[in-house]
Amino acid sequence: MNQAQHAAAQYDAVVVGGGPAGLAAALALALAKVRTALIARRVPYGDNRTTALLGSSIDNLRRLGVWAACEHDAAPLRIMRLVDSTDRLIRAPEVRFDCGEIGLGAFGYNIENRLLLAAMEACADQLPNLERVDDEASTVAIHPDRATLQLKGGVTLEANLVVGADGRHSMCRDAAHIEVQRRTLDQAALTFNVSHSRPHNDISTEFHTAHGPCVFVPLPGQRCSVVWVNTPPEAARLAALDDDKLSAAIERQSHFHLGQMRVEGARNVFPLAFEQPTRLAANRVALIGEAAHVVPPIGAQGLNLGLRDAIAIADVAAHELAAGCDPGSAQALVRYEQLRKADILARGTVIDLANRTLLADFVPLQAIRAIGMKLLDKVGPLRRFVMREALAKSKPDGGAVER
Repeated sequence: MNQAQHAAAQYDAVVVGGGPAGLAAALALALAKVRTALIARRVPYGDNRTTALLGSSIDNLRRLGVWAACEHDAAPLRIMRLVDSTDRLIRAPEVRFDCGEIGLGAFGYNIENRLLLAAMEACADQLPNLERVDDEASTVAIHPDRATLQLKGGVTLEANLVVGADGRHSMCRDAAHIEVQRRTLDQAALTFNVSHSRPHNDISTEFHTAHGPCVFVPLPGQRCSVVWVNTPPEAARLAALDDDKLSAAIERQSHFHLGQMRVEGARNVFPLAFEQPTRLAANRVALIGEAAHVVPPIGAQGLNLGLRDAIAIADVAAHELAAGCDPGSAQALVRYEQLRKADILARGTVIDLANRTLLADFVPLQAIRAIGMKLLDKVGPLRRFVMREALAKSKPDGGAVER
């Protein structure tokens, strides 16, 4: 269908933004028989970042029909190591989390974002209730009974519900008059992939440094994705190194546990921050993904939170329509916020606390952190509780979308 045929088209829901969270929401809504339009340009994914999909994220991708199409491109995460790589007076012991201890075959899987998106795009193209609009929204106008979206190509769409998956500078969020609380951190994440001479054995290793974590997450073969958090000047300096010098630097930072390393492809630097809207939904707009929460890449929570957002808004919209109600009503948006607020707040708080205690030069805080890590290492029930909570497994009534 060409764009001229979209003029004044009516939908139950319109998703704005074609990243993983937006595509997941569009898939979930369409599978729940919600008439949905996805507004997003079809452009190649721009970098080589990866995502560690944990717990309920794999469950949700299976329900959306995506996982079977990309599982072979992902590497399982069976053991997670936390290693204190600071030179401080009080250092924490190494902690190992083994998925077998809680009866799992893997905590999750690590996959390149471009491959995940390709699988999601392929699934989206097959759904009759999903209309893909290869364009961008120029304005979002909110009315009492609907929302109107004007596209840059001149087409106008109307919907009861707008799902804002348009990132941290969300136009949808602005249209709904939702304010954002921001806190910029004096940290930046350098991301790139490496090949290495020793096998990773499905072990993800996180070295804790005085400036943040440096994480090696397995990829298929003898490869890992790296997220190296540092001060912004140091992250920029490292990113400017040639491949040989950066390879040597990351070998040293890894304490050579994977042998000789070679940097693959491009590297990217991202300033870190916490961002939290004052509301997750209002005025016919529900926020998901980075429009709803921005957290540092600690504990692999960012996209995992976004996928749970997507499933939740689809569940709410389907429930309202089945009852003959408006999926963009104030009642529906309150229900969505109730489903997601506690999870987002809890994950953000834990990430913030972990980051603060890692960066702290205050010796008593270092001691508290070391004691906490010691308890995780030695107290089995506590360690198993933390593992289960980190995975956020889906509950039976959690709004899973059935095919």
